[in-house]
Amino acid sequence: MRNTLALMLLFLSGSTCFAAPKSKEAERLENATYVINEIMSTPENGIPLDLLNKAVCVGIVPAEKKGAFIVGGSFGRGALVCRIHGTGAWGAPSMFTIYGGSYGLQIGGQSTDIVFIVMNSGGARKLLQSGVKLGGDVSAAAGPVGRDAKAETDVLLHAEILTYSRSRGLFAGLSLVGSVIKQDEDGNQRLYGHAVTAKDVLLRDKVPAPEAAKPLDDILTKWSPRGGEPFVNMG
Repeated sequence: MRNTLALMLLFLSGSTCFAAPKSKEAERLENATYVINEIMSTPENGIPLDLLNKAVCVGIVPAEKKGAFIVGGSFGRGALVCRIHGTGAWGAPSMFTIYGGSYGLQIGGQSTDIVFIVMNSGGARKLLQSGVKLGGDVSAAAGPVGRDAKAETDVLLHAEILTYSRSRGLFAGLSLVGSVIKQDEDGNQRLYGHAVTAKDVLLRDKVPAPEAAKPLDDILTKWSPRGGEPFVNMG
Protein backbone atom coordinates (compact mmCIF):
# COMPACT_ATOMS: atom_id res chain seq x y z
CA MET A 1 0.00 0.00 0.00
CA ARG A 2 2.78 2.35 1.00
CA ASN A 3 4.70 1.57 -2.20
CA THR A 4 1.56 2.14 -4.28
CA LEU A 5 1.00 5.56 -2.67
CA ALA A 6 4.61 6.52 -3.27
CA LEU A 7 4.31 5.60 -6.95
CA MET A 8 1.12 7.66 -7.27
CA LEU A 9 2.79 10.73 -5.73
CA LEU A 10 5.78 10.29 -8.02
CA PHE A 11 3.49 10.10 -11.05
CA LEU A 12 1.57 13.21 -10.03
CA SER A 13 4.74 15.21 -9.41
CA GLY A 14 6.10 14.07 -12.75
CA SER A 15 2.90 15.17 -14.47
CA THR A 16 3.33 18.62 -12.96
CA CYS A 17 6.93 18.90 -14.11
CA PHE A 18 6.08 17.82 -17.63
CA ALA A 19 3.05 20.05 -18.19
CA ALA A 20 2.16 20.76 -21.80
CA PRO A 21 4.31 23.58 -23.21
CA LYS A 22 2.73 26.84 -24.28
CA SER A 23 1.71 27.11 -27.90
CA LYS A 24 3.61 29.55 -30.09
CA GLU A 25 0.45 31.65 -30.26
CA ALA A 26 0.19 31.82 -26.46
CA GLU A 27 3.85 32.86 -26.27
CA ARG A 28 3.21 35.50 -28.92
CA LEU A 29 0.36 36.95 -26.86
CA GLU A 30 2.60 36.98 -23.80
CA ASN A 31 5.33 38.81 -25.71
CA ALA A 32 2.78 41.24 -27.17
CA THR A 33 1.66 42.10 -23.64
CA TYR A 34 5.23 42.84 -22.66
CA VAL A 35 5.76 45.06 -25.71
CA ILE A 36 2.65 47.18 -25.07
CA ASN A 37 3.44 47.57 -21.38
CA GLU A 38 7.05 48.59 -22.10
CA ILE A 39 6.00 51.13 -24.73
CA MET A 40 3.22 52.75 -22.74
CA SER A 41 5.19 52.83 -19.48
CA THR A 42 7.59 55.39 -20.98
CA PRO A 43 5.68 58.70 -21.28
CA GLU A 44 8.03 60.33 -23.80
CA ASN A 45 7.94 57.28 -26.10
CA GLY A 46 4.43 55.89 -25.83
CA ILE A 47 1.55 55.93 -28.27
CA PRO A 48 -0.34 59.22 -27.71
CA LEU A 49 -3.22 58.51 -25.38
CA ASP A 50 -5.69 60.57 -27.38
CA LEU A 51 -4.97 58.37 -30.41
CA LEU A 52 -5.07 55.10 -28.46
CA ASN A 53 -8.41 56.16 -26.98
CA LYS A 54 -9.79 56.71 -30.49
CA ALA A 55 -8.46 53.41 -31.83
CA VAL A 56 -10.81 50.47 -32.41
CA CYS A 57 -8.05 47.83 -32.71
CA VAL A 58 -4.39 47.33 -31.82
CA GLY A 59 -1.98 45.02 -33.66
CA ILE A 60 1.34 43.85 -32.20
CA VAL A 61 4.13 41.90 -33.89
CA PRO A 62 6.62 41.01 -31.14
CA ALA A 63 10.12 40.31 -32.43
CA GLU A 64 11.12 36.68 -32.64
CA LYS A 65 14.42 35.59 -31.08
CA LYS A 66 16.11 35.67 -34.47
CA GLY A 67 14.39 38.91 -35.47
CA ALA A 68 11.03 39.09 -37.18
CA PHE A 69 12.12 41.77 -39.64
CA ILE A 70 15.16 41.56 -41.86
CA VAL A 71 16.56 44.09 -44.31
CA GLY A 72 15.58 43.23 -47.87
CA GLY A 73 12.67 40.96 -47.05
CA SER A 74 10.53 41.00 -43.92
CA PHE A 75 8.10 38.63 -42.27
CA GLY A 76 6.44 38.58 -38.88
CA ARG A 77 3.58 37.05 -36.92
CA GLY A 78 1.38 39.01 -34.57
CA ALA A 79 -1.94 39.41 -32.79
CA LEU A 80 -4.77 41.83 -33.50
CA VAL A 81 -7.18 42.83 -30.71
CA CYS A 82 -10.29 44.99 -31.16
CA ARG A 83 -12.72 46.65 -28.79
CA ILE A 84 -15.98 44.69 -28.64
CA HIS A 85 -18.38 46.37 -31.10
CA GLY A 86 -15.73 49.09 -31.54
CA THR A 87 -16.34 50.84 -28.23
CA GLY A 88 -16.53 48.12 -25.57
CA ALA A 89 -13.96 46.12 -23.63
CA TRP A 90 -10.95 44.68 -25.43
CA GLY A 91 -11.93 41.32 -26.90
CA ALA A 92 -10.46 38.11 -28.23
CA PRO A 93 -7.32 38.22 -30.41
CA SER A 94 -6.91 37.09 -33.99
CA MET A 95 -3.50 36.00 -35.24
CA PHE A 96 -2.06 37.48 -38.44
CA THR A 97 1.08 37.62 -40.56
CA ILE A 98 2.76 40.66 -42.08
CA TYR A 99 5.28 40.53 -44.89
CA GLY A 100 6.88 42.48 -47.70
CA GLY A 101 8.84 45.68 -47.90
CA SER A 102 12.36 46.54 -46.84
CA TYR A 103 12.37 48.63 -43.69
CA GLY A 104 16.10 48.90 -43.11
CA LEU A 105 15.48 48.43 -39.39
CA GLN A 106 18.03 45.82 -38.43
CA ILE A 107 21.73 46.26 -37.90
CA GLY A 108 23.56 43.05 -37.22
CA GLY A 109 20.33 41.12 -36.77
CA GLN A 110 18.81 43.53 -34.25
CA SER A 111 15.21 42.49 -33.59
CA THR A 112 12.28 44.85 -34.04
CA ASP A 113 8.78 45.00 -32.59
CA ILE A 114 5.95 46.37 -34.74
CA VAL A 115 2.80 48.00 -33.34
CA PHE A 116 -0.11 49.56 -35.21
CA ILE A 117 -3.42 51.07 -34.20
CA VAL A 118 -6.58 50.92 -36.31
CA MET A 119 -8.45 54.21 -36.13
CA ASN A 120 -11.91 53.38 -37.48
CA SER A 121 -14.31 50.61 -38.44
CA GLY A 122 -13.43 50.96 -42.12
CA GLY A 123 -9.80 50.14 -41.37
CA ALA A 124 -10.81 47.18 -39.22
CA ARG A 125 -13.08 45.80 -41.92
CA LYS A 126 -10.40 46.11 -44.61
CA LEU A 127 -7.81 44.31 -42.49
CA LEU A 128 -9.96 41.19 -42.56
CA GLN A 129 -9.82 40.94 -46.33
CA SER A 130 -7.44 38.41 -47.87
CA GLY A 131 -3.97 39.95 -48.16
CA VAL A 132 -4.42 43.65 -47.39
CA LYS A 133 -1.71 45.99 -48.66
CA LEU A 134 -0.96 48.93 -46.40
CA GLY A 135 -1.00 52.20 -48.28
CA GLY A 136 -3.00 50.58 -51.09
CA ASP A 137 -6.05 48.72 -49.84
CA VAL A 138 -6.03 50.60 -46.54
CA SER A 139 -4.52 54.02 -45.79
CA ALA A 140 -1.57 53.96 -43.38
CA ALA A 141 0.95 56.44 -41.98
CA ALA A 142 3.78 56.52 -39.46
CA GLY A 143 2.27 57.52 -36.13
CA PRO A 144 3.37 60.34 -33.81
CA VAL A 145 5.22 59.40 -30.62
CA GLY A 146 4.87 60.66 -27.06
CA ARG A 147 1.98 60.08 -24.69
CA ASP A 148 0.83 63.70 -24.99
CA ALA A 149 1.64 64.17 -28.69
CA LYS A 150 -1.13 65.31 -30.99
CA ALA A 151 -1.94 64.19 -34.51
CA GLU A 152 -2.11 67.46 -36.39
CA THR A 153 -1.49 66.76 -40.05
CA ASP A 154 -4.16 65.72 -42.52
CA VAL A 155 -2.22 62.51 -43.24
CA LEU A 156 -2.41 61.41 -39.62
CA LEU A 157 -5.96 62.58 -39.10
CA HIS A 158 -7.25 60.65 -42.13
CA ALA A 159 -5.08 57.52 -41.93
CA GLU A 160 -6.99 54.35 -41.13
CA ILE A 161 -3.91 52.77 -39.56
CA LEU A 162 -1.00 54.39 -37.69
CA THR A 163 2.19 52.34 -37.51
CA TYR A 164 5.17 52.17 -35.14
CA SER A 165 8.33 50.19 -34.45
CA ARG A 166 10.58 49.56 -31.46
CA SER A 167 14.21 48.58 -31.92
CA ARG A 168 16.99 48.72 -29.33
CA GLY A 169 14.58 50.40 -26.95
CA LEU A 170 13.77 53.22 -29.38
CA PHE A 171 10.07 53.61 -30.17
CA ALA A 172 9.24 55.59 -33.31
CA GLY A 173 6.70 56.06 -36.05
CA LEU A 174 7.39 53.83 -39.02
CA SER A 175 5.93 53.69 -42.51
CA LEU A 176 4.80 50.16 -43.33
CA VAL A 177 3.43 51.19 -46.73
CA GLY A 178 3.77 48.25 -49.10
CA SER A 179 3.51 45.63 -46.38
CA VAL A 180 0.80 42.98 -46.65
CA ILE A 181 -1.27 41.80 -43.69
CA LYS A 182 -3.05 38.46 -43.84
CA GLN A 183 -5.14 36.72 -41.21
CA ASP A 184 -3.47 33.56 -39.87
CA GLU A 185 -6.21 30.93 -39.94
CA ASP A 186 -3.88 28.11 -38.87
CA GLY A 187 -2.62 30.16 -35.94
CA ASN A 188 -6.18 30.91 -34.85
CA GLN A 189 -7.08 27.23 -35.02
CA ARG A 190 -4.13 26.33 -32.80
CA LEU A 191 -4.97 29.11 -30.34
CA TYR A 192 -8.69 28.32 -30.05
CA GLY A 193 -8.55 24.58 -30.64
CA HIS A 194 -10.98 24.76 -33.56
CA ALA A 195 -11.50 26.71 -36.76
CA VAL A 196 -12.67 30.29 -36.28
CA THR A 197 -12.94 33.27 -38.60
CA ALA A 198 -11.22 36.56 -37.86
CA LYS A 199 -14.52 38.35 -38.45
CA ASP A 200 -16.28 36.27 -35.78
CA VAL A 201 -13.40 36.85 -33.36
CA LEU A 202 -12.81 40.57 -33.89
CA LEU A 203 -16.01 42.11 -35.17
CA ARG A 204 -18.93 39.90 -34.18
CA ASP A 205 -17.87 39.00 -30.61
CA LYS A 206 -18.82 35.36 -31.21
CA VAL A 207 -15.62 33.81 -29.85
CA PRO A 208 -14.68 34.05 -26.15
CA ALA A 209 -11.14 35.23 -25.45
CA PRO A 210 -8.81 32.39 -24.42
CA GLU A 211 -7.08 32.51 -21.05
CA ALA A 212 -3.79 33.29 -22.81
CA ALA A 213 -5.28 36.60 -24.04
CA LYS A 214 -6.30 37.93 -20.62
CA PRO A 215 -2.97 39.66 -19.77
CA LEU A 216 -2.97 41.49 -23.11
CA ASP A 217 -6.57 42.61 -22.66
CA ASP A 218 -5.76 43.72 -19.12
CA ILE A 219 -2.76 45.84 -20.16
CA LEU A 220 -4.72 47.49 -22.97
CA THR A 221 -7.54 48.20 -20.52
CA LYS A 222 -5.06 49.73 -18.09
CA TRP A 223 -3.98 52.30 -20.66
CA SER A 224 -7.23 52.76 -22.57
CA PRO A 225 -10.33 51.33 -20.88
CA ARG A 226 -12.78 53.20 -23.11
CA GLY A 227 -12.78 54.69 -26.55
CA GLY A 228 -13.07 53.81 -30.22
CA GLU A 229 -16.15 54.20 -32.37
CA PRO A 230 -19.09 51.87 -33.09
CA PHE A 231 -18.46 49.28 -35.76
CA VAL A 232 -20.68 49.92 -38.79
CA ASN A 233 -21.34 48.02 -42.01
CA MET A 234 -19.35 45.02 -40.86
CA GLY A 235 -21.48 42.39 -42.58
